[in-house]
Amino acid sequence: MKRKIAVVTGANSGMGLSTTIGLAKENIHVVMACRNQQRGEEALRLAKEKSGASHIELLLCDLEDFDSISHFVEQFTNKWDVLDVLVNNAGVVSLKRKVTKEGYEAQLGVNHLGHFLLTFLLLDSLKAAQKARIVNVSSGAHKWGRIHFEDMNLETNYSVMKGYGQSKLANILFTKELAKRLSHTDITVNALHPGAVSTNLGINRSTGFGKSVYKVLNPFFQSPDKGAETALYLAKSTEVDDVTGGYFYKQKPARVSKRAKDPYLAQLLWEWSEEELSKKGYKK
Repeated sequence: MKRKIAVVTGANSGMGLSTTIGLAKENIHVVMACRNQQRGEEALRLAKEKSGASHIELLLCDLEDFDSISHFVEQFTNKWDVLDVLVNNAGVVSLKRKVTKEGYEAQLGVNHLGHFLLTFLLLDSLKAAQKARIVNVSSGAHKWGRIHFEDMNLETNYSVMKGYGQSKLANILFTKELAKRLSHTDITVNALHPGAVSTNLGINRSTGFGKSVYKVLNPFFQSPDKGAETALYLAKSTEVDDVTGGYFYKQKPARVSKRAKDPYLAQLLWEWSEEELSKKGYKK
């Protein structure tokens, strides 16, 4: 039987690495989408060692850079005809306001818009699969989130809570709108809250800022392996074969905020996202 193909973003550490290992153990060929060559290669060695599998490989993909995303998709589609599982796992938390290469507030630009473009460019590969799945890693942080259409890039009154909440709400609205738009296909789309997971999220790789807070809080968090359980469940369990547009926590359907259930808000965000991609030359 032909081995399934999966792409996992942010696969070099934390939940992304655990998800990679878990999928590889299920005999799924995993493409690790990582932004850094050195860290990616280290993670690739670790993933192969821990899974005992050789069917894992690395392709570079920086979600804050649209050219990098396009290059990743070009490399992927040159090698494979189909994509069975896409796990949009990568995420950033920025204590200070930063912008992506494209000029978007970093959390919105990476957590939402980068994954929006990646998914958009991989749709034909997903449609070519027998029954594909898209898994979006969101967060309970969506409950305090609001989509700031009047100031999407949070140029005024920025806070990490405001930015992260907006991006995680965007993940769920994207999930619900995409599920609706793909309802005529065999592709399912679901989101999840992984719980409080011990990862490197929020640590500045250049300065190390955030490490002291991480050390203090680390004992209170669950492991990345535990956090990845729901992502793996949505990626491979037969129990959710025909479930789409859902939000899960601890492998069970979970409630979302009132805003996350608003179909008009989901449509508005989709239209804004499409318009932004169109400005950069990405059109239907």
